[in-house]
Amino acid sequence: MSGACRSTTLTSDPAARLFVALDVETLADAEALLDRLDGVNLDVNLDGPGPSNVVAPGVKIGTQLFTAAGPTAVEHAQKRGRRVFLDLKYHDIPNTVAGAVREATRLGVFMLDVHASGGFAMMRAAADAATKAAADFGVVRPLVIGVTVLTSLDRKALPLDLGVAGSVESHVLRLAERARDAGLDGCVASAREIGLLRGALGPKWVIVAPGMRPEQAQLRPGGDRGAMSGPSRPKEDDQARTATPRAAISAGADYIVVGRPIIAAPDPVAAVRAVLDEIASA
Repeated sequence: MSGACRSTTLTSDPAARLFVALDVETLADAEALLDRLDGVNLDVNLDGPGPSNVVAPGVKIGTQLFTAAGPTAVEHAQKRGRRVFLDLKYHDIPNTVAGAVREATRLGVFMLDVHASGGFAMMRAAADAATKAAADFGVVRPLVIGVTVLTSLDRKALPLDLGVAGSVESHVLRLAERARDAGLDGCVASAREIGLLRGALGPKWVIVAPGMRPEQAQLRPGGDRGAMSGPSRPKEDDQARTATPRAAISAGADYIVVGRPIIAAPDPVAAVRAVLDEIASA
């Protein structure tokens, strides 16, 4: 962990632990989805006794929407009161990544990520840039987390595509430990590695789990083929290491990211509520 404080203390409220992936083609598509999801705001008290705050699931803005709409996508989500996980997976030389993290921090995002495979110096530069930028701009420092092994990869792919011997679990742990040593706040990993990570890195290490597949069959990608049509919503499921939201939270995930099972559902609001029910019951 770096010297800076975390952006927030973890709450047990289900909505605060969910990020909906806005993996859509245009800003208009994102706005339409957010219009529908405004119905799942929940009244909870995050600060103990006193007035409650309205909390809504956060949103993940990745490379597709950010390439199409740029920082405007972040700003529009924030105006709706959404916490933003900026999922651009920075992976470049340290100076370039530091500059990108500085601008992401200026935007006021809640969390951002870099590829842990970018190396110690790059990760250290990212952590330091977030701390300095937060002080310079007078904003809350975002969580800076490291992407370990993409959930589309499995053990067969490690040696073939990455030249990495050994298991996925051992490689995830190795990258996460380097991320910790470099000053990052946590990592992205599949639910299958959460137990190992939590045991090795402790309760303060932030773990974000993508690749979620809800228990209700009708919410799974492919469960409603009609809902999966269109260029933004491919019919194929390219995730190799998946889990249910309940399993991920039970294993020790701090946050989960759910995309296609929500945005491709006939009723996204019902899909979100089903995921929140899984989180609450974990």
